Amino acid sequence: MVRLAGFVLRHKLLVVLFWVAMIVVGVFATGQTGKRLVIDFSLPGQPGYETETQLLETFHNGGSNPPTIAVVTVPDGTTVEQELDQIAPVFDEIEQALPGTRMVDFAETQDPKFITEDGRTTFALVYPEPFESFTDEGPDVAMRPILEQASEDTGFDFGVTGYNLLAQGTEDPEAPSLLVETLLGGLGALAVLAFLFASFLALVPLIIAFVSILTTFTIVLLGTYVTDISFVVQFLIALVGLGVAVDYSLLVVNRWREERAHGRDNHDAVVVAMQYAGHAVVASAGTVAISLCALLVIPVPLLRSMGIGGMLIPLVSTAVILTLLPVLLGSIGPRVDWPHIRHEDKPSRAWTWWAKLVVRWRWLAVATALTILGALIIPIFSIKIGQAQTDSLASGGPVFEQLETLRDGGVPGGIVSPMEVLIKGPDSGASAEEVADRAREVDGVAMAFAPDNAQWRTDGAAVVGVIPTEETVDSTKAHVVEDVMAAIDDVPGVVGIAGVGPTVIDYINAVYKKFPISLGLIALVTFLLLVRTFRSILLPVKAVLLNVVSVAATFGATVLFWQQGHGSEQVFGIAPTGAVTFWLPVLIFAFLFGLSMDYEVFILARMREEYDKTGDTNEAVVAGLGRTGRLVTGAAMILFLSFLALASSPGTDIKVFATALGIGILLDATVVRALLVPALVSLFGKWNWWLPSWAAKPMMVEPHAAIPEPRHEDKRPLVSADD
Repeated sequence: MVRLAGFVLRHKLLVVLFWVAMIVVGVFATGQTGKRLVIDFSLPGQPGYETETQLLETFHNGGSNPPTIAVVTVPDGTTVEQELDQIAPVFDEIEQALPGTRMVDFAETQDPKFITEDGRTTFALVYPEPFESFTDEGPDVAMRPILEQASEDTGFDFGVTGYNLLAQGTEDPEAPSLLVETLLGGLGALAVLAFLFASFLALVPLIIAFVSILTTFTIVLLGTYVTDISFVVQFLIALVGLGVAVDYSLLVVNRWREERAHGRDNHDAVVVAMQYAGHAVVASAGTVAISLCALLVIPVPLLRSMGIGGMLIPLVSTAVILTLLPVLLGSIGPRVDWPHIRHEDKPSRAWTWWAKLVVRWRWLAVATALTILGALIIPIFSIKIGQAQTDSLASGGPVFEQLETLRDGGVPGGIVSPMEVLIKGPDSGASAEEVADRAREVDGVAMAFAPDNAQWRTDGAAVVGVIPTEETVDSTKAHVVEDVMAAIDDVPGVVGIAGVGPTVIDYINAVYKKFPISLGLIALVTFLLLVRTFRSILLPVKAVLLNVVSVAATFGATVLFWQQGHGSEQVFGIAPTGAVTFWLPVLIFAFLFGLSMDYEVFILARMREEYDKTGDTNEAVVAGLGRTGRLVTGAAMILFLSFLALASSPGTDIKVFATALGIGILLDATVVRALLVPALVSLFGKWNWWLPSWAAKPMMVEPHAAIPEPRHEDKRPLVSADD
C-alpha cells in the first residue's frame, strides 16, 4: 500500500489524466447504459418457468404476467345474462383490438362464477403478450377507449382492473428521476461531510464518488455487450455507489487529517493514511465483493446480474480511492482543508467517553444490545416470500374500485393470479377437459375452464385456466399450485403449470433452498479475509456472527414495517404488502452483509492498531472507538441518506429494498458496532488477539499468543516490515 501511494504521488499528472478520460467516457456511458439494461425475471431449469417458456412459444401470451381484467356492471333492475347481447359485442371488439392476446369470459365458459352474486357484474380475463421493456404498453391502453365508448353507448359501467394496473397505481408520475435521486443523495452526503470536516475538504469525497459512479457505468455498459444486466443495477450504481465511495473516502481523508495534526508533512501524511486507512478500505471492499458472490452462484439471471453490478461498486470505488484520492490530498488537500475549524490531533471526546462507559458496563451493554436485536429478529419467523398483495398496491381509484366490486360480489380473489396448465399431444383437447374437471375438485381452486377455440387450443396444444380461491402471490398461498399439479400429474400430455403462483414456488426452489450453501461459503471466505486483516481467530468469528445477527434483525424490522404494515402506510401511504417480493431478501442480505462489515473493519482495524501500540485491550477499545466512532456514524448517515433518496423511487420493491438497507445500516452502526462490538471486545480481553502459528502461517502473518508480551516502544513506524 505504501509503494502504491508513492507511485501515484510520483505520477500525479498521469493519474489525473487517466481519470479525467474516464469521466469523459463515463458521461457518455451513463446515458447509454440505461437503454441496454433488460427486464429479465427468468428462472432457467425451474418447472414453472420452463412451462411458461413453452406456453409463450405456442400461444405468445400469458404465463407469469397476470391478465388484465375487463369489468362491466349493468344498472339496477337488470342482470348480466339479460344484457349479454350488449356486453358480448364490446368484449368481441376488445378481442379484435388485441390480436396478440388471449381472452375468456362468461359467454365462452358459461361458468356462473364469472358473474357476481347479485347478477349485475361480469368480467373477462385478457392474457397479455410478455413485456420486453418498461415502455411496452399493456392491454389496458387499447381497452380503455373501447370501454369508455361502450359506457356512453349502453349506460353500463365498463372498467378495467388487474394486478399490474394496481401495481402501477403505486407509481407516482411525478416521482424524481434517477439523476434527481442521486443529486438528493449527494446533497445529503455533503451536509454530513461538511459537519464532519468543517471545511471545503468535504467536497473531495464527492469528487471521488462522481468519478467512481461514472466509471462503474462505463464498465457496466461494456458488460451489456457480453451478458444481460438487470435494470435494477443502475439504481445500485448511482446510490449505493455514492454511499460506498464517500464512506471509503471519508476513512482515508480523516486519517490524512489526523496524521497532519500529529505533525507529519503532507507527503508522509498521505502515505501513512494509505498504509492504514487504505488497507482497511481494501479489506472492506473485499468483504462487500465476497458477500455479493452469493448472487453469482444462484441460478437466477436477475440476481446474477445484480451481483456483477454490485461487486463493481466497491471494487471501482477502491481503485479510485487508492489512486486519485492520494493525488488530490497530495496536491490540493491542504489548500481545500479550510477553514480548519475541526482538529484531529485528539480522539473525539464524546466517543471516548462513550467507549469508557461501554467498557465499564460491558455486561449491561451486551445484554441491552442483544435484547434489542432479539426483539427485532422475532418477526422474521413470520416472513412470507412472494409478491405484494393487491391490498397494498392501491387503496383507491377506478382500478381499485372495479376489483372491489368483483370481490364484494363473491368473485374469487385469485382472478388476479390465475394458473395456466399447458397440455401437449394429439389428445390435448380431451386432456384439457379432464384437467379442468380434476382441478375444480382441488381444495383452494374456485373455478377452471378449457375454452374450445383457437386462442386456447392449437394443433397439438391446449391451455386450461385455473382460478384459485385466493391470490397465490406469496409462499403461504402458492401451495395450491402443488395440489393442482398432484391432481393432474397423470393426465396424458400435461407439461406443467405457469403463472404467478408457480413463479413464487420457482424462486423459492431456485434461490432459498440453495442459499444456505452460498451463505456458508460467504462466511468462510469472509472469515479467512478477516483473519489476515485482524490477525486474530476470535474477532473474525465474532464479526461474521454479528453480521448474521444484524442482517436477521433488519429482516425482522422489514417484516414489521412492510409485510405487517407497522410504518409503511404512515410513512409512504402504502398498505401492508403481506409478503416480501421473492428476489429482495437475498439481494438485501448480500448488500447489507458486506456494507455492515465495512464498519466492523473500520473499528476493529483501528482497535488492532491501538492494541499493537499499547498491549492493553480496554485501552485499544477506548482509543479505537474514540477515533472511529464519529466516522462510522457519519458514514452510516451518508449511506442512510443515499438509501432515503433511493426510497423516493416510485416502485414499491425499490422502496422496500432502500428502506431495508437504510434501517440495517443505522441499526448496525448504532446497536451493533457502537454498543455490542466494543463491549464484546472488552469482555474477550486477551483472547481477541489470539492467532496460533498453525493459523497464522497459511495467512502469511505473524502469530500472536493469547497473553501479550509487554511493549517497550510506543512509536509507530511509517512503513511496516510487511510493506
